[in-house]
Amino acid sequence: MAKKIKDTDYLAISTRIRAMENGLLTRERMEQVLDARTDDEAVKILQECGYPELDPTHPEAMDAALAAAREATLADLADSAPDPRYIDIFKLKYDYHNAKAILKADAMGIDPDRLLMDMGRVPAAELKEAVRTGSFEELPACLAAAVAEAKEVLDTTRDPQLGDIVLDRWCYRDLGSVAEETGSAFLRGYVQVQIDAANLRTLVRTIRMGKNADFLRGVLFEGGEISPGAILSVSTAGGSGMAELYAPTRFQAAAEAGAEALRGGAMTEFEKLCDDAVGDYLSGAQFVPFGEAPLLGYLAARETEYTNLRILLLGRSTGLSADVIRARLRASYV
Repeated sequence: MAKKIKDTDYLAISTRIRAMENGLLTRERMEQVLDARTDDEAVKILQECGYPELDPTHPEAMDAALAAAREATLADLADSAPDPRYIDIFKLKYDYHNAKAILKADAMGIDPDRLLMDMGRVPAAELKEAVRTGSFEELPACLAAAVAEAKEVLDTTRDPQLGDIVLDRWCYRDLGSVAEETGSAFLRGYVQVQIDAANLRTLVRTIRMGKNADFLRGVLFEGGEISPGAILSVSTAGGSGMAELYAPTRFQAAAEAGAEALRGGAMTEFEKLCDDAVGDYLSGAQFVPFGEAPLLGYLAARETEYTNLRILLLGRSTGLSADVIRARLRASYV
């Protein structure tokens, strides 16, 4: 029987993470990047923070550099994490991204390589080969079932959107399964808040697109704080009652922005506030002295930081005003 992992097993890594949090980009540091006179000056500020040279005029190279920084962080902490599943939880979504790209490319008879992101639990080349041969035995159980079902749906319907829906549903099911296996209440809460964010986004998008409740029913995920049934009631009412439904939750501000988006407002603020609500949950890790929560909170904070760096640098390079860029930045952990 495997040894049960206790909170105290995280004493050493929690102490290290507290020190590493000092290296996260603060809002003040991001303001320095935003106010830099030139793009070169902005890049130099980030290099002083430990980042490689990030050239926003070459987005693909910049994304590759950020991906390398992300992988280095995950590899570094994997060596000292008592349970590797807390590292895998941040890799899992890339397995499903790759599965979507591979299955679509296979259906179209093209090569998916340029769309693949080698940041998942399963090397992209291995996943591609598994799809080619139909041998899913070596894949993680949920991923294997997901790929098999999505492939069958694609082969039957030739509708890539339906294949994506299958994979998205399995992705959240996989996240939930990992959370249950670890026994971590904090991780279960993290998965739940991600599902709530995804369902709220889907609610607003489907209403804006003129889709009916039957379509929405097929794309909502189970496992959030707000039930699919309650969300469907709001959809049937054309969005009426959305702000009230989410008022007792951390998604109150996001739902109000979503209601505004349904009246013709922009989606940018709504999308940002959905992400900020997830970040609000994770910020609670700062008050946990040790355990898996500080590890999860720090890794999620880094994910948000990478998103903000892209917004900052690409926004500057395309000539967006400082106020517009600032409004798009996700709430930082520190």
